[in-house]
Amino acid sequence: MTAEGFLEGRRLQMARGVLLQCIMGGYPPARFYGSDDGDLALVAEPSMIHPLPWSDELRALAICDADELSGESSNLSTRGQLKKVIARYAARGLAPVVATELEFFVFAPNTDPTQPFRPPVGLDGRREDGQSAFSVSSNNGLRPFFSEVYKCMAALGLPRDTFMHEMGVSQFEINLLHGDPLLLADQTFLFKHLLKEVALKHGLSVVCMAKPLAHTPGSSMHIHQSLVEIATGNNVFSDQSGEPTAMFRHFIGGQQAGMADFTALFAPNVNSYQRLCHPYASPNNACWSHDNRAAGLRIPASSPVARRVENRLPGADANPYLAIAASLAAGLHGIEHELEPTAAIQGEFEVPDNLSLPCTLHAALERLKRSQLARELFGQEFIEGYIASKTMELTSFFDEITPWERRVLAAQA
Repeated sequence: MTAEGFLEGRRLQMARGVLLQCIMGGYPPARFYGSDDGDLALVAEPSMIHPLPWSDELRALAICDADELSGESSNLSTRGQLKKVIARYAARGLAPVVATELEFFVFAPNTDPTQPFRPPVGLDGRREDGQSAFSVSSNNGLRPFFSEVYKCMAALGLPRDTFMHEMGVSQFEINLLHGDPLLLADQTFLFKHLLKEVALKHGLSVVCMAKPLAHTPGSSMHIHQSLVEIATGNNVFSDQSGEPTAMFRHFIGGQQAGMADFTALFAPNVNSYQRLCHPYASPNNACWSHDNRAAGLRIPASSPVARRVENRLPGADANPYLAIAASLAAGLHGIEHELEPTAAIQGEFEVPDNLSLPCTLHAALERLKRSQLARELFGQEFIEGYIASKTMELTSFFDEITPWERRVLAAQA
């Protein structure tokens, strides 16, 4: 839209079906988004209108809500779904506080998708070989790229906590500062967009797939969650003596109750489950633990005022609005129904059957289809539309034969 049109308040409209467009570009049948495929209004969030610092010409990006023409939020909008969850907490006098940890890979351009990704050539003329995890000099070869990333983050008002090289080859992680869930979802979305745009300027490719490289840890989007009382600002997960509260237990119980049903929301792509096959770095379970990274729900070591629950299931490929909404909705479900969690696990453990999660997209979608909880928390229209779109993507994947199948199975009798 032109700047003049935007400043005049001209309404921008978009077909409802676009909210269910699958990643290949197609759409499920029109019955999932209204047979008329009428318009939605895109209403800009005033605090999320940003000039784009990486653009050579003056351009701006506005994050918008997708509203029905009658004024209410569209049931198909993931940002709208998150706002509804936050409003339900507010009705109880509570405000969620979240932070996201986003991992990503920086690769050389990959023009042939049949070939593996490769790390870029750094300033030293060499490609990283995977020995730079957590090194203080590990991003020196990409210093011009990261320098512009930092400048663009500052220009967009994206505060960063820590930035580090992760375990994978040319893999990095950023921790965004904790705050309002909607703000953090917006910031996570903006940061991913920023990464890809700045990478293109530097002849690089940023990949937020859950598992872009074999034999290498995947990329997560861990979500840290706590709750504060709106009236006092106190963390309700800790009592006055610093001990965990009943609400803390119930929040964990709700997380456990929802994780299997919501796996397809946290792990939305076929590739998501490649990451979850690695049982330590990416635990595919609904166990909880104090500071044990093998658990799907981890309670990081912290002071009572910072007591929080880390959901380690979502990958970097997850929709931040939907993943945060699903995680918080599950916790609120536990609070409302006073659900008790299982006993905490520590050390090495085997996952009980009742705490294991779907391990393929097909299994996760089947679980979501059967979930009354998902329909209760997100509505029939959203869940059925989401399943329809993701089923199209899964079908498209099964329409192709992989190199592994040709290499290994062709010679079999």
